[in-house]
Amino acid sequence: MWIYQKKLQYPVNISRPNARMAKALMAQYGGPDSELAAACRYLTQRFSMPDNRVKATCNDIGTEEMAHWEMIGTMIHQCMRNASLKEIEEAGLMGYYTMHSKGIFPADPNGVPFTTAYIQCTGDPITDIHEDMAAEQKARATYEHLMTLTDDPALLNPLRFLREREIVHFQRFGECLNILQSCTTAGMTITVPEKDCCCEEKHMD
Repeated sequence: MWIYQKKLQYPVNISRPNARMAKALMAQYGGPDSELAAACRYLTQRFSMPDNRVKATCNDIGTEEMAHWEMIGTMIHQCMRNASLKEIEEAGLMGYYTMHSKGIFPADPNGVPFTTAYIQCTGDPITDIHEDMAAEQKARATYEHLMTLTDDPALLNPLRFLREREIVHFQRFGECLNILQSCTTAGMTITVPEKDCCCEEKHMD
């Protein structure tokens, strides 16, 4: 169970239309390294994690990725809502507009719709955590690319926040890898009491 707070994790207040950036931001809404892919990946992989601390981390970060997906959707919406048809056409979004108008649909900047083929769950905890660490680094790189495309503080500030969260998530998954490798080295699987799992876990900042 989750408690949904009806506010963004970080405020988004984009007042100027920017169809060009709306298209670029779709990379993080429906692309292979998007926030949606991250949320689906971690919330799926958590079930087969043998250690409750690692399971709780996948649960916590997967939940936060949904909040980031909401932020990206809001950013795209605010960039698109007052854009003219000329601006949409110049941004290369006429195909998108024809199918979705100014609605927000999970696709990448090239119009390729989101697919779960982007994610993996092998059932091998160490393999999956390695994938998670790589995913966080790819998302960080994507945010850095996006930041080079604009000088608008209304876009840069939430992008900086999202980039920093990718770094933190990479670090947390690194800690999970250490836990799993320690269990493997010892030839056993160690689990913490159920009360330390999920929302009661205190290791996340």
